[in-house]
Order: sequence, then structure tokens, then C-alpha cells
Amino acid sequence: MTTIREPAVAELFYPQDPDVLRATLNTMLNNAAATDIQPRALIVPHAGYIYSGEVAAQAYKPLITIKNTIHRILLLGPTHRVAVNGCALSSASFFRTPLGDIPVDTKAVQALLAYPRIQINDSAHDAEHSLEVHLPFLQTVLDDFTLVPVAVGYMHAKELAMILDLFWDDPATLIVVSSDLSHFHAYDEAQKIDQQTTHAIETLQAGAISSDMACGAYPVNGLLEFAKKHRLH
Repeated sequence: MTTIREPAVAELFYPQDPDVLRATLNTMLNNAAATDIQPRALIVPHAGYIYSGEVAAQAYKPLITIKNTIHRILLLGPTHRVAVNGCALSSASFFRTPLGDIPVDTKAVQALLAYPRIQINDSAHDAEHSLEVHLPFLQTVLDDFTLVPVAVGYMHAKELAMILDLFWDDPATLIVVSSDLSHFHAYDEAQKIDQQTTHAIETLQAGAISSDMACGAYPVNGLLEFAKKHRLH
């Protein structure tokens, strides 16, 4: 049976009209600086496009030149509305955006279910924005790709690193970790905290980032643990 996860935050976090959405994305991507990096993993913010869209565009622009090599996205983001102990997967066959439907790699989802504390939990995905806001960007910069959407609750960095191991040997898979940085602080305090967070990321300090520093602390720490283990940079 084919099931579709419908968009939950269109018109709230990004334009719902497909033409307006395409124009918005193209403007942000065109304004982003060109780089020659070829990433295997990204950390990208998930606020509304008016707040973090330009930063997301900077992260996604390098994919345009390597789009023919990327055919699957492992997308990990925090849960904001449903408490999850471990990771929640979706039973959906497709994730829909105003730009079209993205097929879920259901075989990869089934493989992940063999891991402890990973289960199907559609309620964790239904209203969650941390994964959804990335999809229009990915649809714009890539050609055909499949999606492995993972909503991450409380999970140890080493557990998440084991999940990433399952995908790393496939060069056609890009890992995207969704996270904003500090919230609700005065500007100077937020800058100080964010500098600590970025330093921890740059120096691969797995476990050093708390949820007060980044809402996606659990998937970010998992990526850092994985990167440290594999001596990545």
C-alpha cells in the first residue's frame, strides 16, 4: 500500500505555491557563494526560510555540481512535538512537498528497524518541521533521489554512529543532519554559545554539544562521533 507523508509546514516555514517556492529557492541558491567542496555529510539549519534559508542555501549549493553522484539522502533531525526515546522512522512510501513526491528507501528503513531503539512512529513525523524544510532544497539541487527520514529523540552518540556506519560505504548516500543552534538567548549570549558549538563541531568533540546549544544535539553528536571514529574532517 502506498502512503504519503503530506507537508505540514508549507506556508509556515516556506512558500506553499510551487512557483513562488522555486523562485525563492533559486534566488537563495544563486546568492550563495560558490565552493568546490564535495561533502559526504552536512549540518544544516531548519528554521523558516526567512531566518535560515540563506545559510541552508550555502550548505546545499555545492551539491549542484555533484548531483549526478548523489542518489540517496539519510536525513536526521530532532523531534520538536513528540517525545521519542531512540529514533522514529516513517511508514510512508513518499514524502510530499509542493515540488512533488520523494520516494522513501523502504529497504533501508527496514534495515534500520533491526537496530535497538529504532521503530516506526508516524506521529513523530506528521507535524515535524526539522526534516521537511530540507526537502525542497534537495529537490532543487539534486536529480532523482530516495530518502531515509529519521526523527531522532534521545540517543547516545555511539548508537547513532552505528547507524551512520550502515550507510557510509555507499558513496551515493549523502548524510544531512538538521539542527539549529541556540534559542531564546540574548544576542551576545547566543553568539558566545554558538561559537562554543561551532568549535566543538570543527574539533569533532562528540558529546560536547547539549540540547541547550543546538536543538539537533543528538544527531549532531552522533555525526561527530562517527567522524572522529573514521578520522574525517
